[in-house]
Amino acid sequence: MSSQVRVLNISHVRPVQTAGLSPPSQGEHKLSFLDLLQISKTIQRLFFFDGPDLPPFPSVVSALRSSLAATLAVFLPLAGELAFRPDSGDVVIDFSPVAISSSTGVKFVEAEFAGGADGMRRLARDDAHDAEAFARLVPELEAGSLPAPVLAVQVTRPADGGAAVAVGVSIRHAVADGHAVWQFLRAWSAASREGHGSLAAPGFVQPTFDRAGIWHPKSAEIARSVLSKVAPALPLLRSTSSKPEIMKQSRRTFLLRADEIRSLKQHILEQSRAINRGEPWKPPSTYVAVSSLAWASIARANLTMLDADDAHLMVSADCRNRLRPPLGDGFFGNSVKPCVAWASAGDLRGEAGVARAAAAIRDAIRVYLEELEGGPLADAEGWVAAYGAVPKERLVTVGSSNRFAAYETDFGWGGPSRVELVSLFATQMVTLLGARDGGVQVSVALDAAAMDAFAVNFVVPAPVSAADTVILRMAKDIR
Repeated sequence: MSSQVRVLNISHVRPVQTAGLSPPSQGEHKLSFLDLLQISKTIQRLFFFDGPDLPPFPSVVSALRSSLAATLAVFLPLAGELAFRPDSGDVVIDFSPVAISSSTGVKFVEAEFAGGADGMRRLARDDAHDAEAFARLVPELEAGSLPAPVLAVQVTRPADGGAAVAVGVSIRHAVADGHAVWQFLRAWSAASREGHGSLAAPGFVQPTFDRAGIWHPKSAEIARSVLSKVAPALPLLRSTSSKPEIMKQSRRTFLLRADEIRSLKQHILEQSRAINRGEPWKPPSTYVAVSSLAWASIARANLTMLDADDAHLMVSADCRNRLRPPLGDGFFGNSVKPCVAWASAGDLRGEAGVARAAAAIRDAIRVYLEELEGGPLADAEGWVAAYGAVPKERLVTVGSSNRFAAYETDFGWGGPSRVELVSLFATQMVTLLGARDGGVQVSVALDAAAMDAFAVNFVVPAPVSAADTVILRMAKDIR
């Protein structure tokens, strides 16, 4: 570990049953093909906290450990392990009584940051990521082979004893998608802030873990096909986020305020009216609008792409409540489907580039999610081949969601000053998070050479005037 961060103590947290709570039935669940798509990935979230309400470090550690033990009793698979069953070829989440009792528990790391409280605050304040420092503030999950733990936590204090702390959480992606991770984090932070009884309070959505609702007539064949691509040497695993071409990427965070997002949506509507001969499209969602601005900005920054080149954007669509029967918001697992949008680089770079990006995303969601005969998983057999056919140098991946209210993660000493996804899964990646006051946090990973050009282009376009609308319509008629 870097000399910036020194490990003080490693302990383990086991689930502790709280009076009045009913734990989930123990056992094991076979991973679905949606889970298996993520088997080589780990979700690493980092939270920075500071301010006058932050208690002393021993109190922080005690509160987090105690509330984690109670939360694990409700989210019991997180206290288990990911295991390979060679007889069947299945990968399972094993949280059986034997697995839980024989496990040492969830690794809980206490560490110290040499840079002091001011250095930790600089990390939390700077738009450009210190990727190496961030990586040292989240715990490692032993990922070389199965069986393997699925959750680890790290809490880091500044060496000078100042009022700052970093909380890092690592969860194996095969066990949970973004929705599920935030479901767990909301429950854990509430248990720390309000007491363990919050896990049984009215309105708390109990998690469910059964993957039976993720179904396809050829589920077994799809699972084998996925594993042959992403984990061909089970029980050995290979990590996606540690690939050299991903580790060297430049990373920076941007903030779009609520008023900027409203202007962005209005711009897309005005441009769509010009493109569509006076007929506007349906107003874009915040997710589509922000993703469109990011995609068009990356196309303009990527000087290696010709205008005639195809550009691709992959978004992850949550299918929880689109399946029949719906899985419900309590489903704890992976239920996102990859949807790939297409546009020409030239169109994305043009005056109406953001609107054309929004149209392409809208069309992809309609084709791959809303209008697919047989439901959103009906075309799952072709996912691996379709993804493999996309040139990776022309692919931008959008992860996370503006609906994830990251800055409401309050363990009892106020919300975080900064939240970031440390792990990366693609060389060109955009992640969204809900920010304060209705804003959206946009974190971007790109080649260092393209990042400055992206920053110049990642601005909300000015509203389109009536005269501009006529000119754009005339230009379309000439083409």
